[in-house]
Amino acid sequence: MTNVVGPRAVFGVVVPSTNTVVEHDYWRAGIEGVAFRAGSMYIENPVMNDDEDFQALLGQIRASIDVAVRDVLTAEPERMVMGMSAETFWGGVEGNAAFERRLQERTGLPVTTGASACRAALQTLGVRRIAVFSPYQPIADVEVGRFFTEAGFDVAAITGLRCPSAMDIARVDETRLDAMVAELDGPDVEAVVQVGTNLSFVAQADRLEAALGKPVVAINAATLWHALREHGIADQVSGAGSLLRDH
Repeated sequence: MTNVVGPRAVFGVVVPSTNTVVEHDYWRAGIEGVAFRAGSMYIENPVMNDDEDFQALLGQIRASIDVAVRDVLTAEPERMVMGMSAETFWGGVEGNAAFERRLQERTGLPVTTGASACRAALQTLGVRRIAVFSPYQPIADVEVGRFFTEAGFDVAAITGLRCPSAMDIARVDETRLDAMVAELDGPDVEAVVQVGTNLSFVAQADRLEAALGKPVVAINAATLWHALREHGIADQVSGAGSLLRDH
């Protein structure tokens, strides 16, 4: 249901309790008349030093998502937006579809996930050969690469920043991200994609697009774009990449 601050839409946003970036990125876009209500998935142990730690972190997400969704639903949103990404890529295309089905059955609402939003974004941008980076450990990069490959994209390269904790994701600075994009980019790469919603990258992706002359897709821009467009809201946003500005 809409309300005074969200007369056009109210979106429920589910984020890990360690995430400080998603809500900032959504509100910063300044979509007049759209409100966001966040629910947190409790992360007691944010360590993600290796593959085993990362799997344990996903276990915490899976154990706490139902409570976060329950809390969000009390605000009567019209769409659920997943402000976390690794779990939405897990299991490839079918794993993502199964995740979305479970959430739709639980909420009765349309759902935007990071994986589906990135797929729709790349299709809209008309690109096929991509390079991808994340804040993750190798086990998660395998799943991200699997999703994009199964979705019909040619993954030229994929790598992770290997952040030691969930909070450290939000501490990665522009210099390190510039270096990562430079490492991945090449004449055969049609677009660079960033996953990991606690990485602050939306404004930087906009700058890098202008410098590289090709799409640079930040996952928080992609999920916001997908939620808006699927909801029939066509507002164009400057400073957040070509996806939100031109499509």
